[in-house]
Amino acid sequence: MITKENILAKSSDLFLKYGVKTVTIEKIAKDLHTSKRTIYAHFEDKEDLLRACVQCYFAKVREENEQLITSAKNAIEALGKLNFYITKRATAANPSFFEDIHNYYPNLLKEAYRENGYFAHNNVVYLADWGIQDGIFFEDMDIEVTTRTVLTLLELMKDTDKFPVGEFSKKRLTFGIMVPYLRGMCTAKGREILEAQKELFGITV
Repeated sequence: MITKENILAKSSDLFLKYGVKTVTIEKIAKDLHTSKRTIYAHFEDKEDLLRACVQCYFAKVREENEQLITSAKNAIEALGKLNFYITKRATAANPSFFEDIHNYYPNLLKEAYRENGYFAHNNVVYLADWGIQDGIFFEDMDIEVTTRTVLTLLELMKDTDKFPVGEFSKKRLTFGIMVPYLRGMCTAKGREILEAQKELFGITV
């Protein structure tokens, strides 16, 4: 029996692998060895199905981020692990996945992000405050400005128009963009920790 969960899992895999535009309800049904009617029994249309897939994707990322932060010894280690998994997710997904959503369903990502509590923003706010409390980051740091800047830099690192994949590796971008910015946030204690753990930021997938 094909369940709603089966449909979500298969659809998510196909969207991430091929992008959104080329994946039709017919293709999803064919891969599930079922009928389109079965899918329409659970979802109104392709947009409704995609919305559910993105919600599940963000919920999974949110849970994964929380586990990474909980397992880290300090804010810098947590940021390094988050950077690694952001790179890993970006590498695993077809670039067309997010491009197609932006082009054809422009509000969908914002809606899903809001429904998941703006978790990326809140993660970085938490890490900034944690770093300040531990004496790793400067105590007069403007957390909101820093948070928005870090998230913007992470998005910049994924911009393949500005940084073509063949010329700019993720490691090169990390050490050229993220690590210098973090170094500027750090106290002497923080810079020692960053120097000791900077390879976390250079791990490639």
